[in-house]
Amino acid sequence: MEIMQIAGIGIIATILAVILKEQKQEIALQISIVAGLVIFLFVITKLEYVVEVLSTLADRVDLDFIYFSTILKVIGIAYIAEFAAQVSRDAGEGAIASKIELGGKVLIMVVSMPILMGLLDLIMKIMP
Repeated sequence: MEIMQIAGIGIIATILAVILKEQKQEIALQISIVAGLVIFLFVITKLEYVVEVLSTLADRVDLDFIYFSTILKVIGIAYIAEFAAQVSRDAGEGAIASKIELGGKVLIMVVSMPILMGLLDLIMKIMP
């Protein structure tokens, strides 16, 4: 089971980081970042299956590709921004983490504009 591998990596990295934090804080931070990247890359490879299934479903319901790709971009931006913000928080940089989250939210708004415009067009067509 993949969750056992993810949990194992996380627990081992946490133990190492806690042990090293008092003696070598910079190495503890590097362990934390590397563990986070390994887990992130492991999970990203699993997302390929999810994208394939969602693509098949989008084809079945004849969903316009721009909407499907926009939804995937929004999800990707959210995950990457959250990961980067957590790494910044782990490093003790809460202010930078907040800016990363703000940047992610703004980019999500920008990327989702085609969906908003399509929704507004639909509303305008329905209204007399």
